[in-house]
Amino acid sequence: MNRSLLVAALVAAGASAGVCQSASAPKPLVSHIFTADPSAHVFNGKIYIYPSHDIEANVAEDDEGGHFNMRDYHILSMDKIGGKVTDHGVALDLKDIPWAGRQLWAPDAAYKNGTYYLYFPVKDKQDVFRIGVATSKSPTGPFKAEPQPMAGTYSIDPAVFTDTDGTSYMYLGGIWGGQLQRWHTGKYEANGSKTDLKKDNEPALSAKVARLSKNMLTLDEPLKDVQILDQNGKPLLGGDHDRRFFEGGWMHKYKNKYYFSYSTGDTHFLAYATGDTPYGPFTYQGVIMKPVTGWTTHHSIVEFNGKWYIFYHDVELSGKTHLRNVKVRELPRRADGSIETITP
Repeated sequence: MNRSLLVAALVAAGASAGVCQSASAPKPLVSHIFTADPSAHVFNGKIYIYPSHDIEANVAEDDEGGHFNMRDYHILSMDKIGGKVTDHGVALDLKDIPWAGRQLWAPDAAYKNGTYYLYFPVKDKQDVFRIGVATSKSPTGPFKAEPQPMAGTYSIDPAVFTDTDGTSYMYLGGIWGGQLQRWHTGKYEANGSKTDLKKDNEPALSAKVARLSKNMLTLDEPLKDVQILDQNGKPLLGGDHDRRFFEGGWMHKYKNKYYFSYSTGDTHFLAYATGDTPYGPFTYQGVIMKPVTGWTTHHSIVEFNGKWYIFYHDVELSGKTHLRNVKVRELPRRADGSIETITP
């Protein structure tokens, strides 16, 4: 049976929602649905994963990601790495977001003050990406969306980091289909570039960061640039596609250093840079993971029971770039805190 027929058979049969994992040869966490862009968190001693839910929407592939036409979110959980994975069903549906138009892309989650927050990018009814937020008393939902997008937000890939002092920050942004390049003047340019600024010898577009308000529903300040510098302290340039930011930002902290990691998009690396504050600036350090199968690459990094893990996706199940599956493996870290490059 070929791969496409196998996937169809699994879906039709209602395949098991959980697959046991091997640390040496990571396999998809679930095979009954397609999942991508996994944001992993530890809540109450358990791992919860907030992924995109890929579907076959029969939309032609294009550089703006029209074929990624997702419509809801499923939340996954696991008690241990390598254990059974549970799919908790639909946590938020496109039709239940009052202002949304289409394309529920990569989400993230946070917990504070007895409430769980689900942050998500979706195009509004004018086809402009905004960041929304929904709340629940359970980490698995269902989540209720706020009636409007978060003021001052735009683009895609929200990632929320809560520092050891309890302050939370949101990182966001993605070029090309993520529309970040259309906001470079501070206002949305509907007919702006479909890729980047097209200025290879000037500083590359930056991800954005802002502190969240105490209620976690709004930004507490205007968005700022997440500046990524080379080892000489110079900003990475737009033409440096092997190192510059494209999308999929993530923040974690290790031994008082802040690690901003991200996808380089069209060169398909997961890269990272380190800094001394959540705002940066961040100095480029290297590649976390070489290209996976499929066009996109998107990850999260989390500590669990004293070990660090990276959650990511590829297209092992389908072979199609818009029908992905999430995986997990241990993150190899050297004694000095630097991350060893993974060849998936």
